[in-house]
Amino acid sequence: MEDEALADISDRLYGGSLDDFVAARTAAAKDVARQDKELAAAVRALPKPSVAAWALNMLARYRPDVLAGLGGLGVRMRAAQDSLDAPALRELGRERRTMLADAVDIARSVAQEQGRTISDVMAADVEETLRALTADERAAAAVGSGRLLKVLSADGINDVDLDGAVALPGLLPAAPATRRVGAPPAATQGTAPKGAAAKAAGPKAAGRKATAAKTRTTAEHASQPKPAKPRLEAVRQAPRPASPPALERAKAALAEARAAEEDASRLAGELQDQEEQTRAEIAELQQETAELRNRLKAAEESLDRSRKRLAATSAEAKQAVRAADKASRTAMLAQERVLRLASS
Repeated sequence: MEDEALADISDRLYGGSLDDFVAARTAAAKDVARQDKELAAAVRALPKPSVAAWALNMLARYRPDVLAGLGGLGVRMRAAQDSLDAPALRELGRERRTMLADAVDIARSVAQEQGRTISDVMAADVEETLRALTADERAAAAVGSGRLLKVLSADGINDVDLDGAVALPGLLPAAPATRRVGAPPAATQGTAPKGAAAKAAGPKAAGRKATAAKTRTTAEHASQPKPAKPRLEAVRQAPRPASPPALERAKAALAEARAAEEDASRLAGELQDQEEQTRAEIAELQQETAELRNRLKAAEESLDRSRKRLAATSAEAKQAVRAADKASRTAMLAQERVLRLASS
């Protein structure tokens, strides 16, 4: 089976319509089955992504610049944390929140262009995955591959769990030496303080030398190493010093928490101001509505009076017309009588 052929097929599948994924996968496997049964089986085994993962794959396909920008931000955040630069971490935290909001809007637009609407819940999953991208370069590589299968999550302490998160994980680039945001520096991970271990091992080492001096019978016996168990027990008995990486993680977490607190307080103040302004606008509109209702009621009453006057005037006008007609006929009859009398 050729990895390149499988990669090409998977790129087409994960870059296409989510609704047509299963049908397209079946067709692709059928096309290659005649030449390569193993490749066909691998194609059929490609999992269908979740809706949020598909939206991120569309973002990677059509707007890779958005992912590149977030990846660069993650590099700067790790550098600031390595140097314990709290002001820079606060500023970068604000920048990340702004960039994440913009990236989610772009992801929704791209998904809409590809015929799929992203709900608010799915948008939250997209944002959480993009946040993980900024925290862990392995996650950035997974999202940037365009073959994401499920959403990712980062807690700032542990590695992002990529198990089953991306199709063809073997084709991802090798993980870089730099660490994730919130993790201790690589040089100190899993390293016990040498001074404490040597100090703790000292009494046991001296005891071993004394025992060897008393029991040495041959040069071969003297050259044999002592069991490691006593030394390990001595190390366990010695008090363990505070871990500098843990302190660094705590300081970085504190800086980011303070930045989040400042932003949350500022946002809360702005929302409170907007609330008061909205309440004032509502009060003004309610007063205006009451005035308009009063004016409407007065206008309706005036209209009703005018209609009544119109009805009365119309009736009087009709009666006057009838009286005028009667008077006209009476006048004509009187004139005719005068003419007859005058001629006789």
